[in-house]
Amino acid sequence: MRLFACPSCSQVVYFENVVCERCNHALGYEPASNRMLALEQNGEGSWASVGARSEGSNWLYCANYAHSVCNWLVPAEGGGPFCDCCRHNLVVPNTADAANVELWRRMEVAKRRLFYTIFRLGLPRDTRNENPEGLGFQFLSDDPGQQGHVMTGHDDGLITIALVEADDAEREKRRSAMGEPYRTLLGHFRHEVGHWYWDRLVRDAGLLEQCRAVFGDDSVDYEQSLQTHYANGPKPGWQNEFVSSYAAVHPWEDFAETWAHYFHITDTLDTARALGFKVDPRVDKEDAISTEADFDVYGPRTTNAEIVDSWFATAAALNMLNRSVGIGDAYPFVLADAVVTKLGFIHDLVHGRVRNRAAA
Repeated sequence: MRLFACPSCSQVVYFENVVCERCNHALGYEPASNRMLALEQNGEGSWASVGARSEGSNWLYCANYAHSVCNWLVPAEGGGPFCDCCRHNLVVPNTADAANVELWRRMEVAKRRLFYTIFRLGLPRDTRNENPEGLGFQFLSDDPGQQGHVMTGHDDGLITIALVEADDAEREKRRSAMGEPYRTLLGHFRHEVGHWYWDRLVRDAGLLEQCRAVFGDDSVDYEQSLQTHYANGPKPGWQNEFVSSYAAVHPWEDFAETWAHYFHITDTLDTARALGFKVDPRVDKEDAISTEADFDVYGPRTTNAEIVDSWFATAAALNMLNRSVGIGDAYPFVLADAVVTKLGFIHDLVHGRVRNRAAA
């Protein structure tokens, strides 16, 4: 993600900020221009943007700003009540419960970062109102009167995220119990949306044959594959073919896991570029973990090899820094050659090159 600064005083601010800590201007994110705007209230109930390249435009906060869960903006004239991220919400937690609202806020923080990447890649993002199988989210909590638990998952564009996943302690408990090296809210969003993009960009685009050549035959019975995985444990030797043991369950899960990792990688490298990140260890005589994140990871001319080479070094540096402060690895995964090939497919897919790639 790019670095943002307050247009009024040039203070560096976070993507989630709603106020500048230096000049106290209200802040809001405007997705169409990918800018953080400094705001002052005007007499018409809207907000006027101030500072460099901002004078004269009027905005409203997304309706969910009232619940302190969103800082995105909509035009004061012609804009809807919800921003381009929140308009995908179908079911949100009961706002009368303060604890639920805080969990929802954490959900929205992760979802907005997901949508930042979707915007940067120019990917489709039709809603359920625009398309019966459009992208929609529901954040659900367990009903004491019902048996079973809410399951995070995807169903023809409807993505369900269990609200309890926003509880750090409970999510860590589940991560440990399931033997997962990584489990985050952002990871859930990126994985589940990967299933929807398989529908849109592979199935509906007539690219099943090309995708199967890389990820395997998705017509294999999914439920049976899932039962086999949970009954017998991870596929032996999965590390040589898949980014995670769960990716080995079925080609759909392999695609979604690889999609999520592509988002992890591109967002982190974009942030590294914004920070002027450079890895150049003095002991690295072979340049094995040396890189300079000086390229546009979202650019159509950037190659998968450039991304992966830079990622190997960047991830190693992040893991070393984490270990220095006693935290687990930021990226506890190893990318085998087969996984790099799959990431290359995702890279070509999001840039609309899979059909040309197959013909080459």
